[in-house]
Amino acid sequence: MTEGIALPSVEGVSAHHSTSHILQALVANLVIASGKGVAAVLTGSGALLAETLHSAADCGNQLLLLLGVKRSRRAPDASHPLGYGRALYFWSFMVALMLFAGGGMFSIYEGIHKIREPEPIEKVWIGLGILSFSLLIEGWATLGNIRELDRRRGSVPFFRYLRETKDSDLVVIFGENAAATLGLIIALGALVVSYYTHDARWDAIGSLFIGFVLVGVAIFLAIEVKSLLVGEAADPSIAKAIEELLPAHPHMEEMLQLITLQQGPGEVMAAIKIRFAPALTANEVCEAINQFEASLRGRCPEVRWCFVEPDLRAVQASKAA
Repeated sequence: MTEGIALPSVEGVSAHHSTSHILQALVANLVIASGKGVAAVLTGSGALLAETLHSAADCGNQLLLLLGVKRSRRAPDASHPLGYGRALYFWSFMVALMLFAGGGMFSIYEGIHKIREPEPIEKVWIGLGILSFSLLIEGWATLGNIRELDRRRGSVPFFRYLRETKDSDLVVIFGENAAATLGLIIALGALVVSYYTHDARWDAIGSLFIGFVLVGVAIFLAIEVKSLLVGEAADPSIAKAIEELLPAHPHMEEMLQLITLQQGPGEVMAAIKIRFAPALTANEVCEAINQFEASLRGRCPEVRWCFVEPDLRAVQASKAA
């Protein structure tokens, strides 16, 4: 989920990280949660109640993501010299936990409760109308997420991009919206079956399935975000760019070791150990490193921190000179 060269500002690196997809999801869920809540009261549907709480929890989740984006843009300081980019991963992980507990587990509980103590479903057509309206809004939000994912992933396969992208907030929002869309379809089906069979337990089964969907999505998101939170290597394209740039710098003979670390969306740290040509002076080694860092940042601006360590033999040769 990158010295003599000046570092780009935090604002310059983070400004590209738009929050429009989060705000879009927040507005959609506020409207949907209100509609579902009214329908749940009027119909007495457990599936609708589960969906209401799901949408209400999603509103809180989007607020947490907005907080995470804001915190991740704080400038590096003495206590956090590599910045606060991983704050977004922390809040994304909290969203996954809330989706698991606040949405999934409650829906499962509600489904079990309604199976044991079924209640008649009333005013079904109001519930169907509000669910259909909610499905249109949620589908619109999900399609917007897919378009944004398509724009960012380029030629990378869709599901591979979901697993490998470092933009945790975008993946979390897509996971929420996709789960909500599927949950609405399940709730619609459960309500229709309950109405025609006159058996409210079908509605309870719908609540159970909604819970299973939410728990599954929450587990997937938690696994993906946890990897970024612990410390994940940057996209392989960074390492490939470094390997391709080395031949353009004749004083650099071989890359001995490379470590990349994703510090946040659009923020990468790279540490490289390179064998230099023998008999270089210390000034020549420093100049070669500065030129290499400049070319790397020109090609990969997301590399905000670059540390190049000369091989020991190169250092010894420069001292001898």
